[in-house]
Amino acid sequence: MSPLSPAGTVVLVHGAWADGSCWSNVILPLQRQGLKVIAAPIPLISLSGDAAALRRVIERTAGPVILVGHAYAGAVIAAVHDDRVRSLVYVAALAPDEGETVADVFYRAAPHPDAPHLAPDAEGIIWMPEEGFGRAVAHKASPDQLAIMAAVQRPIAVQCIQEKAPAPAWKNKPSWYLLAEEDRMIAPETQRFMAVRMGATIQSHSVDHTPMQRAPEVVVNVILDAAGETFGK
Repeated sequence: MSPLSPAGTVVLVHGAWADGSCWSNVILPLQRQGLKVIAAPIPLISLSGDAAALRRVIERTAGPVILVGHAYAGAVIAAVHDDRVRSLVYVAALAPDEGETVADVFYRAAPHPDAPHLAPDAEGIIWMPEEGFGRAVAHKASPDQLAIMAAVQRPIAVQCIQEKAPAPAWKNKPSWYLLAEEDRMIAPETQRFMAVRMGATIQSHSVDHTPMQRAPEVVVNVILDAAGETFGK
């Protein structure tokens, strides 16, 4: 594939129990294709607060932007309305409609038998049990990858999943959806429902909830497809 125009920026947004390092295997391959790449840090404090943090990152860029969200961050990227954001990419991500919460779509289907039990602590903070990474979050990842994920996890506030979503940007921007067929966190049938509802271009693959770890080329390819359509050759 010939390099893409460097005029656009890809902003990668991590989900719950993660930070920007979850994109480590994706960043360099995208840069080698001529794209500017930023891994946006979000505080995981509330849907509106996380959207505000993402807007601050977008302000650091110039030219057109593609937002890429994993898991919870699908709700965050759709909550940002900026004319320079030209398209959205969802990686096994949640896409609530206006008035829905992240919890509404996350719990739309029965949980996988290996899905962890999640509950907020006394401060309203939700941590991932360590065994949850290997059983559900990234059950195809290597032991080393799982150890790092558990060590760097950042918890999510319950407000993130209980705050009602604003009108989503996917209603007026093109979107792409990487559907994780072996996801144990967000049911594949829920992913397909959301992707079809938003009219996304769907790429379905036999990957787990966190394909950035064991199948980064799949993630790179869907982002490049979106970039090719958004930024042009």
